Amino acid sequence: MNTAPLTSDTTSTPPSGSPAGAVYADRGSSHFDILLALMCVVVILSGIGASKGVLFGTVPGTGFSIITDGGFFLFPLAYILGDVITELYGVRAARRAILLSFLANILAVVCYEIIIVLPGFTDDYGTAKQSALELALGPVWIVVLAGICGFVAGQSLNSFVMSRMKARRGERGLIGRLFSSSGLGELVDTIIFCTIASAAIGITTVGQWAEYTVLGFVYKVAVQYLAIPVTAAVIRYLKRTDPTYQARLRAQAPAES
Repeated sequence: MNTAPLTSDTTSTPPSGSPAGAVYADRGSSHFDILLALMCVVVILSGIGASKGVLFGTVPGTGFSIITDGGFFLFPLAYILGDVITELYGVRAARRAILLSFLANILAVVCYEIIIVLPGFTDDYGTAKQSALELALGPVWIVVLAGICGFVAGQSLNSFVMSRMKARRGERGLIGRLFSSSGLGELVDTIIFCTIASAAIGITTVGQWAEYTVLGFVYKVAVQYLAIPVTAAVIRYLKRTDPTYQARLRAQAPAES
């Protein structure tokens, strides 16, 4: 039997006027460390991938170019993980995950810079590799800065909306929370990120920036919305298998009866 103390970021007592109240698991339970590790990995890899500009061509008959970056397939996963963490552990835990993810990303950038300045081999292969590292990893710090500014603002808004909606409705309305929070967070994130990261990616015109930003927003929201059934299923599974979450649900039950 799990005897871990039931400490939480928020109280399990239903807020005034709420029919259900918000219940959260203890961060010391087995799932939080896994989710945090996944978020850190996704954020670091996104920073590397996003330093490459990607052009898929022009949509026939529209003149609209499909401009994105090499991290486009990864970054929505960070928001999905943020949704899962917020729903299970609360907004404070989500903020901690955001902070730790970007501290890890900053550490990665520092390591890239050290690797670049270390003296390399002076033969043709070593010189070519040094140039490649400078070209590939050199601009990553700009992408990381863009990611910090965009993701912190967007994911914080996303987590805030989810936590406020959960405080009002409790366990009910999970799908609605996921739909409502995603659009707002992604809009703020995409505008900030694309504006700062454009220089590192190689975007030089306002038109390219607009295409990059609009496509990025539509894509990220579409991925999150399409993934909502899976996200909700994962959240429900983690809730069922987390002993601290179930203990708080049982402790709340007398207050609702």
